[in-house]
Amino acid sequence: MIKNEVAVVGVGCTKFGDRYERSFEELICDAAFEAYADAGIEPDEIEAAYLGTYLPGPGGGKAAVSLADALRLYDRPITRVENYCATGTDAFRNGCLAIASGVYDIVLVLGAEKLKDRGGRGLPRLGHPLLARGNTAPGLFALAANRYMHTFGLGRETLAKVAVKNHRNGARNEKAHLRMEVSEEQVLKAPIIAWPFGLLDCCPTTDGAAAAIICRASLAKRFRKPAVLVKGAGLAVSTGRPYFDPTFDYLGFRSTQAAARQAYTMAGVAPRDVDFAEVHDCFTWTEISNVEDLGFCRKGEGGRLVEEGRTALEGDIPVNPSGGLKSFGHPIGASGVRMIYECVTQLRGEAGARQVKDAELGLAHNVGGPGAVACVIVLGRS
Repeated sequence: MIKNEVAVVGVGCTKFGDRYERSFEELICDAAFEAYADAGIEPDEIEAAYLGTYLPGPGGGKAAVSLADALRLYDRPITRVENYCATGTDAFRNGCLAIASGVYDIVLVLGAEKLKDRGGRGLPRLGHPLLARGNTAPGLFALAANRYMHTFGLGRETLAKVAVKNHRNGARNEKAHLRMEVSEEQVLKAPIIAWPFGLLDCCPTTDGAAAAIICRASLAKRFRKPAVLVKGAGLAVSTGRPYFDPTFDYLGFRSTQAAARQAYTMAGVAPRDVDFAEVHDCFTWTEISNVEDLGFCRKGEGGRLVEEGRTALEGDIPVNPSGGLKSFGHPIGASGVRMIYECVTQLRGEAGARQVKDAELGLAHNVGGPGAVACVIVLGRS
């Protein structure tokens, strides 16, 4: 159990976007030193660190030395974590376990990714050496979206409402990649990438970094700002080849369902207790499916939540008040830690124009690969 044993006492996040002017190491420094300042600590107080990065490029990220060299954190244990799109949240989970075990008092968790400064297009596909050829992330999620839409009678208009909502939130967020509002008509008329996804149904390829300083909860009062407590954490891994499983229905992701159960059980809460959620919306349909898998509604009802405005900033279960991956961007290893940054910002009441009213319990969720791995973190005010 880690419930109430670990506190987040500092967070930092870079501007996400086409960050050609900043190197991998510079993005790390920007995020880390903002978190240091937020917590009011010096770098030499960090006892251990976890680096989340998914797709190392020539600019760094391959091993823990990428963090050590950037921040001069030498002679301390640093671990690099990679777990598909759940990389950042899993790095955070590992840091929490290290604190809760009593091994360390203060730990840095940092996620960073440079996806723009590389020769290849998009992310490489992993899996079957032959059948995965020619597949893409939009194509793979589009298969599931088509099955879901056929089963539940969902139209592209509902998907478009997710994009409209998240862009509206992201336009209020100065660190988001795509800071512009879009109309439902613009989303529906955008060039098709993989049916039913148009360009504005897909999250952008992004550079960025985010950081969190965590400590033993008993030490939290010595830091500058009110602590946010880790209530629960769950990680679940299912098959990376669901398309070979005849029982897989493509209507949701078992890894998210299992990780959510773990996190809720540890936190001693139910989905109805969550005040807002940062949910993995790599594509518009994914948000709809994920809110179902997280227990906010029954399977097949996620689209109705969006249509009724319940997931909007003013709704009863705001989803992606940051703008989500759709607007904020998705540098793979950084996204999960950026979600922690957003949850902490909301729970402190520091989110400004995108602030969720009376937020006391927040959730961060990532799902990666073909739904193969998911991580859920529940955070609450102390």
